[in-house]
Amino acid sequence: MTELAAGPALARSGAGDRLRLESVDVLRGIVMIIMALDHVRDFFGNYAVNPTDPATTTAGLFFTRWITHFCAPTFFLLTGVGSRLSLKNKSTAELSRFLVTRGLWLVFLDAVVVRCLGMQFNFDYRVTILNVLWALGWSMVGLSVLVRFSAKVPLIVGVILVLGHNLLDGIPAQAFGALAPLWTVLHAGGFLLPGPEHTVLVGYPVIPWVGVTAVGYSLAEVYGWDAERRRSYLLKLGLGLIVAFVVVRGANIYGDPQPWKAQETSLQTLFSFFNTSKYPPSLAFLLMTLGPSIWVLALLERGTPNRLRPALTIGRVPLFYFVVHLTLIHALAVLACHLRYGEIHWMFESPSLDKYPFTQPPGWPLSLPLVYLWWIGVVVLLYPLCVWFSGLKQRRRDWWLSYL
Repeated sequence: MTELAAGPALARSGAGDRLRLESVDVLRGIVMIIMALDHVRDFFGNYAVNPTDPATTTAGLFFTRWITHFCAPTFFLLTGVGSRLSLKNKSTAELSRFLVTRGLWLVFLDAVVVRCLGMQFNFDYRVTILNVLWALGWSMVGLSVLVRFSAKVPLIVGVILVLGHNLLDGIPAQAFGALAPLWTVLHAGGFLLPGPEHTVLVGYPVIPWVGVTAVGYSLAEVYGWDAERRRSYLLKLGLGLIVAFVVVRGANIYGDPQPWKAQETSLQTLFSFFNTSKYPPSLAFLLMTLGPSIWVLALLERGTPNRLRPALTIGRVPLFYFVVHLTLIHALAVLACHLRYGEIHWMFESPSLDKYPFTQPPGWPLSLPLVYLWWIGVVVLLYPLCVWFSGLKQRRRDWWLSYL
């Protein structure tokens, strides 16, 4: 990769002395903060209500869920960007090996640690949902292969996967016979192991997420350009993807397995238009989320505003934040349950094999304003921990810190 031009704010992290860009870390921190809102809503809101169903949702609930759609695509994109930037301190072979080991570590974390400590607080494994870290891990493994080819290969593969994976929507996993589980993991999603006593649900099929990560890896090439050219390109690309979303979604022909429909009210029609498919992420979903994220990345080129310095700190320790925030939210839910009911058994029980893996006590769901208050409290509690861990990573050179 060519030398980074002057312009973006740069920093060195302690773990491996890796080069970091403030704009990338700030954007990552912003989406991590927003992500906590969705998980607080999961634990304290009413998970029986679909927040994106135009017929039953409210504006507040819909956009509370909709804004969190930006989190996963942005994080996968920036994972690719960060991987490319690390070539300043790694050879291609070293990067490939790191992506494999880090990726498999994330798969383990998602299926074992996050599942037990963050999601369910139990070890019975009646319900296992393979979520974002699972897909991120396999995306890194996939990228580890692509980086060994010429610089154009990740871009070509990434664009093909992002633009073309919806062509595969009509192919059910059953069409592959004995290989049906593989197709469930790669594209279809859904039940990998349907029960009756145990179930494994693939929430994040791999193919489109590998595409987003590969595109992010290629996008990092712009950080070898001069500052004005880079900022102009990112602005145009972000706005171009937003326009592309409006065109693709408006045409209602391709790009999402669930076409939007006119509803009883104009607001409900707007909900339908923006209610794109996340599982797996459709082309429309990715255009809708990545466009604004890249546009914000361009705006952050001019430096980090003081009010966003906390996001910068959080963005430097994303995996630490992710694991701790889920555990904290669940622990707070257990505490609230004990204070309210004098019992906590609901928080350790799976109501069924096809629903969220804990049981909501009677009268449990909080109103949306209270969910927001809990969210703010969670972020405030997490911030000092992120400051401490970020400082630890800057002071220490231990190899294992690069895996956290």
